[in-house]
Amino acid sequence: MLDPGKPAFTPKKGKTSIIMFVGLQGSGKTTTCTKYAYYHQKKGWKPALVCADTFRAGAFDQLKQNATKAKIPFYGSYTESDPVKIAVEGVETFKKENCDLIIVDTSGRHKQEAALFEEMRQVSEATKPDLIVFVMDSSIGQAAFDQAQAFKQSVPVGAVIVTKMDGHAKGGGALSAVAATKSPVIFIGTGEHMDEFEVFDVKPFVSRLLGMGDWSGFMDKIHEVVPKDQQPELLQKLSEGNFTLRIMYEQFQNILKMGPIGQVFSMLPGFSSELMPKGQEKESQAKIKRYMTMMDSMTNEELDSSNPKIMNDSRIMRIARGSGRHVREVMEMLEEYKRLAKIWSKMKGLKIPTRGDMNMRSRNMNAQHMSRVLPPQMLKQIGGMGGLQNLMKQMGSGKDMMGMFGGGDS
Repeated sequence: MLDPGKPAFTPKKGKTSIIMFVGLQGSGKTTTCTKYAYYHQKKGWKPALVCADTFRAGAFDQLKQNATKAKIPFYGSYTESDPVKIAVEGVETFKKENCDLIIVDTSGRHKQEAALFEEMRQVSEATKPDLIVFVMDSSIGQAAFDQAQAFKQSVPVGAVIVTKMDGHAKGGGALSAVAATKSPVIFIGTGEHMDEFEVFDVKPFVSRLLGMGDWSGFMDKIHEVVPKDQQPELLQKLSEGNFTLRIMYEQFQNILKMGPIGQVFSMLPGFSSELMPKGQEKESQAKIKRYMTMMDSMTNEELDSSNPKIMNDSRIMRIARGSGRHVREVMEMLEEYKRLAKIWSKMKGLKIPTRGDMNMRSRNMNAQHMSRVLPPQMLKQIGGMGGLQNLMKQMGSGKDMMGMFGGGDS
């Protein structure tokens, strides 16, 4: 589904390529142009940026600021109002300077704005780009297909970049954009900074999209951090779906060891946005430590029970006193436990393949699980149960599935 059947145009170092960026207003297009240039500059290219966005006040200033920070040459004008003229002059200027990657930023537009689409067509005809990249905000969801199609009907979009993948949105619209433009996703933007820009990798993306977290990344971290003898036990607990307070405590211990804590969280089903809001990693670490202090005041029976009902008022009061915290803080910690337990319970029965091929039966069992976890509209978009099974089949042999669901050495 995320493979349109043909690769995107790939620029070649030393040979001038013109890349034109198009997208809706507010999709992060101007920042993405600079990230794309910066990514290639680090790999030894000689990129340059042309601002042909005369529609949005401040567009040239933004591009100029980004380009200066990243030390990338740029071209634009405060006085010329014809974007076609600016684009042509900019491209010519940088061709003379032997830049091998000339990136043209165009005005952000909405589907309904016919005049802006006409302008986009004219810029495309005048500069003859080798590749037109459609930049899409990961949160536009269901509107993605119509928007992407409107662009594709005006100019030959050849690739998609999905931005703002660090937010709450999981980027389901990317599937629609690929379907509408018949173009592959080439990069994803994962944050504000220049280097928060990754080459698109389908498996972690799809698993994150399905709300399953990025299992292959998470598994790598588990192999790094969890002692080898504890790994099978943890995976076993995960597939049994019994999430006790002790398991939560152990996971918190592991998470505190796991380095860039925010990124690890985004891989874990359910842990990401709520427990670890972006930019608040320090506060979140302090909160986890607070929770662990409270759990230190619990009995074995409390830690090993998967029935939250045993936590009556007198137990809660005792835990609060023992840990020197307020009763409401203990309640908050128990709420967090219930939320995570609910997510882990969806993993119950999930077949974690051992080495070797993943057989048809276990794949179908996993597909049934996924269909329960998925939002209904997402399942529909994938083509129901059959589409989901095909997707899992496409996503490869047992090795790939292990990467997704945490088994083997992924």
